[in-house]
This record gives sequence, structure tokens and C-alpha cells, in this order.
Amino acid sequence: MQESKEYTRRKKRMLVLSRQRDETIVIGDSIRITIVEVRGDKVRIGIDAPKDITVHRQEIYDAIKREMEGADPSEK
Repeated sequence: MQESKEYTRRKKRMLVLSRQRDETIVIGDSIRITIVEVRGDKVRIGIDAPKDITVHRQEIYDAIKREMEGADPSEK
């Protein structure tokens, strides 16, 4: 495995790891992210996380947040 690096992007620090197909990243004790397939510039990942942890693509998460911000406060 290649050494991890810290990467600064938009003033946020990010840990950058290199992985190959079928290799896994572990977050805490309960989240595992596995590289399932690499095809050109697309990477398929599998995420194994507890049911109480929500997992969304960024664009879906952003849409949910926008919808929540526009919702009636009594419905939140």
C-alpha cells in the first residue's frame, strides 16, 4: 500500500489513500469501504456501514439538505 498523504483542498484537510480493486479502507470499527471495480475514470465502491449511518452521493446529500432548508419548520 502506498503511504497516505494529507491533501489540502478548499482549505479543508483530506486524507488521500491509494487502493486497488478488492482492497478496503476501514473507518472506525464499523465502516468499510471496498474498491469493487475500476473502469477508466470511474470507480465503483462498496460501503458496509451500520443501518443507522446514512450514506449518500454528494449530489443526493446536497439535494436533501436543500429540500430540508425549504421545508416548513414544523415538518422537520
